[in-house]
Amino acid sequence: MKPSAVRAALVRLAQSENSMLKICKYGAKVLREKSVEVSAVTGALRDLANEMLVLMREAKGVGLAAEQVGRTERLCVIDIPAGCDTEENERFNAPVAMPLVMFNPRIVAREGSQRDKEGCLSFPGVGGEVTRARQVVCQFLDADNNPQMITVRGFLARAVQHETDHLDGVLYIDRMTAMERLALAARLKKLAKTNGGVR
Repeated sequence: MKPSAVRAALVRLAQSENSMLKICKYGAKVLREKSVEVSAVTGALRDLANEMLVLMREAKGVGLAAEQVGRTERLCVIDIPAGCDTEENERFNAPVAMPLVMFNPRIVAREGSQRDKEGCLSFPGVGGEVTRARQVVCQFLDADNNPQMITVRGFLARAVQHETDHLDGVLYIDRMTAMERLALAARLKKLAKTNGGVR
């Protein structure tokens, strides 16, 4: 789907207020489930992706995986503002158009290392430092069923890794050090208890 078509769909969805999607919080069982690859991108899946984008933007996030809205299709969406993807006024990933909608994404190569603070819409009020690859190569199907391969680095690489982890039932707290998780233990326990108890 072309970016202009995605934007038009987003406007329609935002105006309709018909989306029933809600963000699942830590403790929900679905966040620990592994996603299932889609055999083909259908109109219903495109609608799901667009609804996820609307919900993500309303929550002021930059990425969202299907598990985070209670679904298990292997799908994630990312939309990083241009100003958040720069170094010395140069865009890291200029060839990659936003929003980025990926069906069946798989990281096939990783390079380097970066460590920075991360947050997650499924963990309100919880953040911590996570080490990720600095650059990744990701294969996926776009919204028009076309196979794609992108090489991304920096913040976008971090977002791609965060969302594909979600699709494998891996949460960003799993990537933290034992000391960092210990510091968050009380908040995580309370959050999990409130939302189903699965940790």
